[in-house]
Amino acid sequence: MSKKLKTEGLTFPSNLLVPIGHFLSAQLHKLEGNKKKLETEDPFANEMRTSDNAAPDTEAEEQFGHARTSAIREQIDRKIIQTRKALSRIRIGKYGICENCGKMIDTDRLVVYPEATLCVDCEKKKER
Repeated sequence: MSKKLKTEGLTFPSNLLVPIGHFLSAQLHKLEGNKKKLETEDPFANEMRTSDNAAPDTEAEEQFGHARTSAIREQIDRKIIQTRKALSRIRIGKYGICENCGKMIDTDRLVVYPEATLCVDCEKKKER
C-alpha cells in the first residue's frame, strides 16, 4: 500500500478550519488592497510621468521606483495565488495535506505559514 493511500481520510476538524478560512480570506482581501495601493505608487503607471528628456537623477528615481513596485507586486501576486490555493484546499477537504506527497503538513509549519500546501520535505525538494 502506498503512503498516499494511508493518509487519505486524514483531515483537520471543521472547527479548526473555519477560523483558518476566515483568516486566509481576510489576508487575501488585505493583499488585494495592498496590490491596488501599490499600483498607484508605480511611477510608470502615472500618466503625468516626467518627459523622456528629464534630468538623469529624475529618470533614475523613476526607474528605481518602478523596479521596487514591480518586485513587491510579484511577491504579493505569489502570496495571493498561494492564499487562494490554501482556501481551495480548505473547501475540498485537503487543507493541511501536502499536495505533493500526501502526508500531513506539520502543524507548526501551518501556524507560521497557514497558506502552505507543501510539507517541509517537499518544499526543500522544490527549492533545489
